[in-house]
Amino acid sequence: MIRVRRLDKLMTIVIAGVLAGLALAVAALPAALVLGIGVRGLTEPWSELPASLRTPPTAQRSTLYANDGTTLITSFYTEDRVDVPLSEVAAVMGQAIVAAEDVRFYQHRGVDARGVVRAFTANQRDGTRQGASTLTMQYVRNVLASDPALTEEERARATEITVARKLKEMRYALALEQKLSKEQILAGYLNIAYFGAGAYGVGAASKRYFSKPPAKLTLAEAALLAGLVRSPNTDDPINGDADAALVRRAYVLDRLVETGQVAPDVAAAAQAEPLTLKPSTTPNDCAAVPKGHEDWGFFCDWFTRWWNEQPSFGATVDERQRTLRRGGFRIVSSLDPAVQRTATEEVRKVYDVNDRRAAPTAVVQPGTGRVLAMTVNRNYGMAENPTGRKNRPNTVNQLVAGGGAVTGYQAGSTFKLFALLAALEAGLPLDTGFDAPSRIVTRFQIAGDSANCDGRWCPVNADPRGMDGHRTMWDAFGLSVNTYFAWLTERVGADRVVEMAERLGIRFRAESDAQMARYGAREWGPFTLGVTATTPLDLAGAYAAVAAEGRWCAPMPVLSITDGGGRAAAAGRPDCRQVLDVDVARGAADAARCPVGDQSMYRRCSGGTAADLRSRLGRPVAGKTGSSDGNGTETVVAFTPQLAVASIAANPDDPRDAVGKAVQARLVDVVGRVLYDTLRDEPVRDFVPPGESVAYRVTGARTGN
Repeated sequence: MIRVRRLDKLMTIVIAGVLAGLALAVAALPAALVLGIGVRGLTEPWSELPASLRTPPTAQRSTLYANDGTTLITSFYTEDRVDVPLSEVAAVMGQAIVAAEDVRFYQHRGVDARGVVRAFTANQRDGTRQGASTLTMQYVRNVLASDPALTEEERARATEITVARKLKEMRYALALEQKLSKEQILAGYLNIAYFGAGAYGVGAASKRYFSKPPAKLTLAEAALLAGLVRSPNTDDPINGDADAALVRRAYVLDRLVETGQVAPDVAAAAQAEPLTLKPSTTPNDCAAVPKGHEDWGFFCDWFTRWWNEQPSFGATVDERQRTLRRGGFRIVSSLDPAVQRTATEEVRKVYDVNDRRAAPTAVVQPGTGRVLAMTVNRNYGMAENPTGRKNRPNTVNQLVAGGGAVTGYQAGSTFKLFALLAALEAGLPLDTGFDAPSRIVTRFQIAGDSANCDGRWCPVNADPRGMDGHRTMWDAFGLSVNTYFAWLTERVGADRVVEMAERLGIRFRAESDAQMARYGAREWGPFTLGVTATTPLDLAGAYAAVAAEGRWCAPMPVLSITDGGGRAAAAGRPDCRQVLDVDVARGAADAARCPVGDQSMYRRCSGGTAADLRSRLGRPVAGKTGSSDGNGTETVVAFTPQLAVASIAANPDDPRDAVGKAVQARLVDVVGRVLYDTLRDEPVRDFVPPGESVAYRVTGARTGN
């Protein structure tokens, strides 16, 4: 009996190989030569069955969700495809595809000898070209033609019309049917076949044409889809020939009746149904965020930039993008739609989308680095702008996180935080006193006209009456006393201030800043007053590290990333490290309560530049305001132990267009409302006071103001 089966199998192979060669060659090759090729191909050692045929590495779209795991932001794909198990496909869909493409699918072993004979006869008689490919052979061809592990040349050979290709296809089909069940092959075929209109696989096709999952396909719908795989580009009823699609639908219904799968009256009723499509498209890339949520695009854009920096997704940016667009990842982002909505509404109260000025804003969670919101008063998209309006109301420039042509904005006195931290780390306590003059001439050499006294940097206080005099770190930070921090920077060293900023995630995107940080940091005294370009995201991340008691976390756009197999990607975990001594961070937070109207644990605050924020928020808060030279930009950062928010007002297209001092109060409204709304239902948490050794030079020397 075993011998009979072996002979039967051998005869099937011989007939299939030889007649397939004849069917393809027709008059191109002499029969004897074709016969020789067929026999030689069968007597050569069998190729090992590629693993891709058992588990096809088909391109799967990756999907990006908001932090609730259900709100869709967008998708990324080169092929709109998502694999679905056969249990989630209507039974009639499987029946229809078998009827349309391979009626003897359940009878043959991968190669249908009857079909090959029939195709050969028809080709000889009518001069036509019938390939006699079984559904299994088609599956093999589709897998090899789309396998990313193969070269372009190897993928092209998977579909070329040659005897050698047909023989290999047959060998693989026969071997595959010994490895997989018919149901597994059918499921693989349904998930890899192209159905036209950009839809790969039955999951994408049922959504593209009917806006429904494949489990809910009707007989008429299944027959239509099954009919498309023969000529998906021309018969596509959305972009191609709808009449041809209906002809193919009728053919499939007739075949279902012939094979006894469907009763004649049921098929007739399906055939009588008009072509009723309900097309929908799967969003692709960041410009395809849901309508009405164009502000989400800036977060999405930053997510893709973050992805491109992750080495675990590939060695190059191109490889990482291919991984994203083919890998079938389910990405739950950190974007909180409620926080994003509040931030966007508040920012657009400051400037509307057509204003030449902008207020990019970022919201970061201390201790994880997760970004809850990123917004600016622009629409993310490629739509054409009115004449003369550069980048407004529409732009794809990354105004919030920086990158590309966007290097950032000067953030003014918010950078005094880095001098404060460097001083505390060097052992200077918070009560370090200095009689701050209206102007101070420092040792730092400087070029240019701004704050230049015979080649030395000599900054002045913005309000001598309110700022001059004896100051400590507490009230100097609260009142933003320039001359105090210029003196402090001299004592600590400008290079240590620059290093502190870099340690807390400040990136130098402008080449001039990067060169100064690398080669001129020792003389970069003005750095303390925020003359370098930065972004709201970097700034919020730096202040979040102080809120988290010295634990800096790289800004993170995701909560989780799982691949198509349900495995979690390590890149989805927060990247955090302790960059400051805990007590140093607590000391900085204590001083940072002064600018926003809160009171330090040692009762040493005596006024601030945003003095009403604490009373409006109703909970402990810290932060800092900043104004660049001539009020070209205005910045506000505020944080609690649970949340950090940074907002900068600037003209992103013309830094010479000063925003003016008055907008600072409006930015305080922005950060205050975001903090209030986000934390409304959260427990009130206070800052932990620093130890007395951080607060005072001599233990027990506390005094109150």
